[in-house]
Amino acid sequence: MIGCIVIYNRVFTASDEMETQSQDRIHKLVEELKRQRDELRLQMHLGSMELKNEWDKLDGKFADLTSRAQPLRMAVGESAGDVWEAVKTLGSEIKECFERIRKAL
Repeated sequence: MIGCIVIYNRVFTASDEMETQSQDRIHKLVEELKRQRDELRLQMHLGSMELKNEWDKLDGKFADLTSRAQPLRMAVGESAGDVWEAVKTLGSEIKECFERIRKAL
């Protein structure tokens, strides 16, 4: 077969590789956001509690992201790209909220 790899009687195609790369990107995004979230949570605990409302909104968005990320990691086909774009946009919004909180601390 051209463009395919057979490992343990399973055929891996370029589509499988793209799916794996998408899963890796999602995993890295979620892990980086978790790390930043944990750091900010500690800073907020030690710092100003005026940011609690902003934090609560952010935490809701983060919960939304993590709930969307798991099914995306399992998604296949063309729709995975569309869902990745939506998750990436939500991740960007969360990062922007992190920055606003950092500046306010």
